Amino acid sequence: MQPAPRRHGRRIRIWSGAVTAALALGVTAVGPASAADVNNARNAGFESGLSDWTCSANSGTTVSSPVRTGSAALKATPAGQDNAQCSQTVKVQPGSTYDLSAWVQGGYAYLGVTGTGTTDVSTWTPDSPSWKQLSTSFRTGPSTTSVTVYTHGWYGQSAYYVDDVSVQGPDGGNGGGNGPSIPGAPAGLKVSGTTSSSVSLAWNAVSGATGYSVYRDGAKVTSVTGTSTTVTGLAADTSYSFQVAATNAAGESPKSAAVSGRTAPKDNGGGGNNGTLPKHAVTGYWQNFDNGAAVQRLSDVSAQYDIIAVSFADATATPGAVTFNLDTAGLRGYTVDQFKADLRAKQAAGKKVIISVGGEKGTVSVNNAASATNFANSVYALMQEYGFDGVDIDLENGLNPTYMTQALRALSAKAGPSMILTMAPQTIDMQSTSGGYFQTALNVKDILTVVNMQYYNSGSMLGCDGKVYSQGTVDFLTALACIQLEGGLDASQVGLGLPASTRAAGGGYVAPSVVNNALDCLTKGTNCGSFKPSKTYPNLRGAMTWSTNWDATAGNAWSNAVGAHVHALP
Repeated sequence: MQPAPRRHGRRIRIWSGAVTAALALGVTAVGPASAADVNNARNAGFESGLSDWTCSANSGTTVSSPVRTGSAALKATPAGQDNAQCSQTVKVQPGSTYDLSAWVQGGYAYLGVTGTGTTDVSTWTPDSPSWKQLSTSFRTGPSTTSVTVYTHGWYGQSAYYVDDVSVQGPDGGNGGGNGPSIPGAPAGLKVSGTTSSSVSLAWNAVSGATGYSVYRDGAKVTSVTGTSTTVTGLAADTSYSFQVAATNAAGESPKSAAVSGRTAPKDNGGGGNNGTLPKHAVTGYWQNFDNGAAVQRLSDVSAQYDIIAVSFADATATPGAVTFNLDTAGLRGYTVDQFKADLRAKQAAGKKVIISVGGEKGTVSVNNAASATNFANSVYALMQEYGFDGVDIDLENGLNPTYMTQALRALSAKAGPSMILTMAPQTIDMQSTSGGYFQTALNVKDILTVVNMQYYNSGSMLGCDGKVYSQGTVDFLTALACIQLEGGLDASQVGLGLPASTRAAGGGYVAPSVVNNALDCLTKGTNCGSFKPSKTYPNLRGAMTWSTNWDATAGNAWSNAVGAHVHALP
């Protein structure tokens, strides 16, 4: 569990020349393209280098990263007297309407067309840190048979990137087949799960699609790249209609057949299927290695812990797959058979023992469908071999929400409704619902047990009130927990993760009394600091610590104080 990266702000400079140019641009709304239309742009994804494209002052090249689709994209770098314009002559039909679009990233990026014989159009965006689609449309004149499509940046500004250019419309004679066509409508849409506030959906993949738009009661609610999602923020015991459309650079398909999904009646805590787990629970990480803390067997772990996360699974040579290797030597002769027997004894005492994936040095990566399948299959194999009750996601180097969601849903389908699913993101990962970790938690909310965010090794962070709070204070715990509580997680899915001692982390340790004050503030509105939440969360799950070993080193002072307090919450 390593320190989280510090967030740095970035100032965006808007040059007067760029603003003036932008005001002169005519942006036309894009209408739906016909399924019979084609992409008339050649080498639209720059997979053949700069073939069919001309860039001013040798400003353009192709790169392998970043790319939106395929293996290449255009990179064009403006200079002081050059705006890095790259253009292509495209054959078109007279008197026809075309949809023009491209995906851009980086510095100021413009997309436009000249020689239309009617009104030439263009559109632009200031610097974009991620891929963003620019779209407009134009109509050709009665004798127009070709137009010039171009992109450019702005003088002296940073490089911009372009991928998946589309001139969608009637075939001008050299189009169809050089770029993507509008995909077909998705089939097989079904409801795969519900809670009182969410409906989970899944559908069949569509050939040629790069993403999917999800609609609820006719209104678009989200876009995803995978073939499943969870729509959250719904009213309890309410029926909704859902549809999905496939998308790519050419446009969006017709919507799928609608399916109806009804949320569950309101419950008192929501969240995943936790079996016999108590309403308020304490999680502790057990170290499968010797780093100076007390060396423990599972049987040595304090009875205050309701969930024991065995740390950690190991990556294998197969992408996404994990295994578990008990450190018998480091644990002073602790054998696999003894470990399995101790695990069963903990379960017989009502405890949950799960396998944790990640940690400070974890290298597990789930970033495509194949690795998602490998992850699900390998974790399930460990659950069968050792008897683990579930899995903990402690990936501290980022995760892909689309494919981690896919992996966890596949694992849940194998393991059944009693599977325990926990997460231990760093503070930076839960600052916004747009973050990959937060997205993943919301995507799997119906099977999620608890998110035990690490309130340490992070420095100062923003609370839900927009104020900055320093770690090591009760306000830091309550104001950051508020982000998760107000961002879509049920109170039963939020826990406070703290070090068990000053030696367990580089910073952020607080006395057990401060943890207990934060728990009281969030659940009962008492013992708060300067920040006091607008309401209380009596179903708050509890607390977590790194680690049971460091806790034992300090005489189990943390678990004796915090554990007793958690279990005494109403």
